[in-house]
Amino acid sequence: MRNFDRTIRMSSPDITQLERDAVAAVMETSWLAMGPEIEGFEKELADYVGMKHAIAVSSGTTGLHLCVRAASISDGDLVLTTPFSFISSSSILCYERAIPVFVDVDPETGNINPAMAAEAVEDLQAGGERARRWLPRTGASETSALKAILPVDVFGQPANYDLLENLAQSHSLAMIEDSCEALGSFYNDRPAGSFGDAGVFAFYPNKQMTTGEGGIVVTNRDDWAAMVRSLSNQGRAPGDTWLQHTFLGYNYRMTEMSAALGRAQLSRLDDLIARRTRVAGWYEERLSAFDRLTTLPIEASTTRMSWFVYVIRFAEEVNRNDVIAALQERGVASRPYFSPIHLQSYFRDAFGYRPGDFPVTEMLGEQNLAIPFSSVMPEEDVAYVCDALRDILSGQGERKTSGP
Repeated sequence: MRNFDRTIRMSSPDITQLERDAVAAVMETSWLAMGPEIEGFEKELADYVGMKHAIAVSSGTTGLHLCVRAASISDGDLVLTTPFSFISSSSILCYERAIPVFVDVDPETGNINPAMAAEAVEDLQAGGERARRWLPRTGASETSALKAILPVDVFGQPANYDLLENLAQSHSLAMIEDSCEALGSFYNDRPAGSFGDAGVFAFYPNKQMTTGEGGIVVTNRDDWAAMVRSLSNQGRAPGDTWLQHTFLGYNYRMTEMSAALGRAQLSRLDDLIARRTRVAGWYEERLSAFDRLTTLPIEASTTRMSWFVYVIRFAEEVNRNDVIAALQERGVASRPYFSPIHLQSYFRDAFGYRPGDFPVTEMLGEQNLAIPFSSVMPEEDVAYVCDALRDILSGQGERKTSGP
């Protein structure tokens, strides 16, 4: 067996002395929470995406949860969303005992299929045959009503908002845009996060920019902004004292240190995205000739991607688990992206989802693989990953074609 002494992680944050100095400066002050760094970060992020309000929170998940509360989504309400996402885009609906109504996704982008979304909205609001067959499986009652659409901007590429925005408006539905993976991307020259009643970005260390843990809600709606801000701060409404709490709220606040890190990262965001785009280009150049990859990431003509992860898709005959194990042996991390939400144990048990319900999502879940990717990834690491993939795929092909 060959010995490999290289280790290539899935992702690494792009941290410079600017960020270290910004965080250290906070430690020289008496403000560790709810101070000037939070205010500055919120204003600068709102300006970056051209929105009226930005409220910094502890994670993308908590930001989405607050938007669900702001939309008054609660017991038995139906929300149209996608099963091809990180699980939090559906978990936050369950927090409020709402019911996620899944529709399948576009096979090229992984984003929610707008034609299927439109069909589902029409059917649900008209009480059509599909609704009568499907809703009893979820535990929905006859009074359950469709309240909102929650699209997800998968892998740094916005969904098709020409159709989704019109769909939400024409049916009087709220729209919460999960842009946790898409800060810095654009759809028809409009920034991700700006299409719904609110948008949410996340800043986990593998994102385009990081605050360690953290997220932010952006909106042009004064009422949603006030509610999100209040709920994130233990339910304190304007005018409440420290020990008064008008609403049932949460401690979903961001710290001053995280906000300082975020401000430094935001000042570099365009360069960080340019670096990620360059790494994506290196991958595309090397992988485009691989005949056992059916699809490389596709940037739709309507969008400018901000490249959250780099996800490849294998031909059906490739044993992905063997590829993952062989990459790990060579020190290369990799990860299936995503595991379909509707097949996760909780969602199968709670809502009756089962294999075959969403075939495109399930195909992507079986054939997609995220490989190492970040703005600090050197070209020699990209070459190493691609060479390893070539060797592994070639070996699988030889085993499958050999024999009597």
